[in-house]
Amino acid sequence: MHNRIDIVRPDAPSLAARGQHPVGVTTHEITVYAGRALTTEIWYPAHPDTESGIDYHTLIRDGVTPTVLHGSASRNAEPAQGIAPLVVISHGYPGNRYLLAHLAESLAAKGYVVAAPDHAGSTYEDQQPFDVTLAHRPLDQRGVIDGMAQLGGDLGALVNCEKVGLIGYSMGGYGALIFGGAGLAPTALNHTRAGEDNMLARHLAGSDTHAALRDPRLKAIIPIGPWGNGQNMWDADCLAQLDTPMFMMAGTSDEVSNYRAMRRIFEGASADRYLLSFQGAGHNAAAPIPAPAESWSMSDVLGWSPFFHYADPVWDTLRMNNVAQHFAAAFLGLHLRGEDMLHYLDGTIWRGFDPGTSAGLVLEYMPATQRNITFGGGHIG
Repeated sequence: MHNRIDIVRPDAPSLAARGQHPVGVTTHEITVYAGRALTTEIWYPAHPDTESGIDYHTLIRDGVTPTVLHGSASRNAEPAQGIAPLVVISHGYPGNRYLLAHLAESLAAKGYVVAAPDHAGSTYEDQQPFDVTLAHRPLDQRGVIDGMAQLGGDLGALVNCEKVGLIGYSMGGYGALIFGGAGLAPTALNHTRAGEDNMLARHLAGSDTHAALRDPRLKAIIPIGPWGNGQNMWDADCLAQLDTPMFMMAGTSDEVSNYRAMRRIFEGASADRYLLSFQGAGHNAAAPIPAPAESWSMSDVLGWSPFFHYADPVWDTLRMNNVAQHFAAAFLGLHLRGEDMLHYLDGTIWRGFDPGTSAGLVLEYMPATQRNITFGGGHIG
């Protein structure tokens, strides 16, 4: 069947395997602040008797062509009992709440509640000027946590908003870096797309408004191809304030977010952090779902094939998705649930990968002491 978002390859690393829980999904409107409403898809562990199989009706990158994605969740299923940490997934510009649906379903099956909003002004059908995204993105991310904490009913009883992980792709990664501690440098205000209302000033490092954005509930961030450092949005002093544990994923040929600039984020942050590099991959590394069948054709709206919004010229998207699912499960399990996951994050042995299947991946680690440890080209010993 075309457009499946829940496939696990036979050579996928072990934590990409489907978790033990059936998955439910529901749509909720979350008002984040000042009346700004975000349509949010919420995936969650469902009651054990839940049957799987769902169609997600959405649009592709051109904002007009419909597509149907197929997954393993069940619409409005009864939530499981217990406590599940919250993970927020924040898409790029433009994108929508289904762009990382593969990761949302995978984490929900492993016992997390996952909230992925449509960021108003940043979606395929609602693509407003870039400054809207620059100003609102970290505020949206904080607002979704607040909104999820106010849920009632069985789903509200299930979700634990005191230990939260944030996954952000591209502009979602930009927001995650600000929310995670890296306030903007003054040079950000001079960006050609920063707008004229000085809204970015509220995110400046050292400002009272940026300090108020910080949230002790945020325990871990996973920026994927984060935009901004190649555009002088931060300086070394700003990056040194990034104190939230971080697992970054990036393609070494990413010309949108600039791989060298992303490395400087990794090197300059102050928290324990990882950098997983996909050798030769571009900006679409790891995050987007496999390109829907409808995206392969030329778009009269865009003047190019939307396929290129999802796919990578070197890497198989499904393989990258499975790798992302594996490491997200390890990193979030460590920081949100206190699970013994460090052995999956020690790239010297590539635990969870069959021999040869870590090819093309380099994993680096820096503790707060700034010591750089590189794991590359390894396999299970």
